[in-house]
Amino acid sequence: MGIISMIVVGLIAGLIARAIMPGADPMGWIGTILLGIVGSFVGGYLAKVLFHGSDSPFEPAGIVGSIIGALIVLFIYRRVKRPA
Repeated sequence: MGIISMIVVGLIAGLIARAIMPGADPMGWIGTILLGIVGSFVGGYLAKVLFHGSDSPFEPAGIVGSIIGALIVLFIYRRVKRPA
């Protein structure tokens, strides 16, 4: 997967994840792209674990897996960044 397509899929997945999970997140475009890219790898890892995929432990997922992974990452991000 090329770097440009990874950025585009990351942006789309990050935007959709932020739209699905309501709440204020003070992250800009780059944070949203990183959320989607990390979510893609989390989604790919979960797909490998659940469906016994390829031998690679971390691989990017498709758009649906990226969105699911981004939702998980966003949930964890919110729990970690919660003000004391």
